[in-house]
Amino acid sequence: MSESEFTHEYWMRHALTLAQRAWDEGEVPVGAVLVHDNKAIGEGWNRPIGRHDPTAHAEIMALRQGGMVLQNYRLPDTTLYVTLEPCVMCAGAMVHSRIGTLVFGARDAKTGAIGSLMDVLGHPGMNHQVKVIEGLMADQCSAMLSDFFRARRLEKKALKELARNAE
Repeated sequence: MSESEFTHEYWMRHALTLAQRAWDEGEVPVGAVLVHDNKAIGEGWNRPIGRHDPTAHAEIMALRQGGMVLQNYRLPDTTLYVTLEPCVMCAGAMVHSRIGTLVFGARDAKTGAIGSLMDVLGHPGMNHQVKVIEGLMADQCSAMLSDFFRARRLEKKALKELARNAE
């Protein structure tokens, strides 16, 4: 595949593979990839449980890596692909890092800060505006999260059943 063939869908599929890594580690499956000049310069998946770090969200991990690659905390002309609508912390980090575009998949009604719960990036007082493309591969992104939480509920139910039977 030539560089010109890398599409939004290509990068979101990559973010979904990173989300699967989070799932495999027992974390909420969210993946993020930061792209500059059609190259991935940062990637991340949710790791707050394993890292004992409340800031170890997929987006933050990708932005940190991108900053190291570009040797700058400013990340202009980059696009961040995320499988789930970012939270307030991650949205704030995007403003501070000056990314150009955010592309996200599924909405997050509980903590989404790009329009669901509130709209950090769209706030007129922000000193940097980020272009937003939402809903890319939303069905696949939502399905992964739904499947994860369904599996987690079934595990908890099975553990309760085991405990009851052991009594």
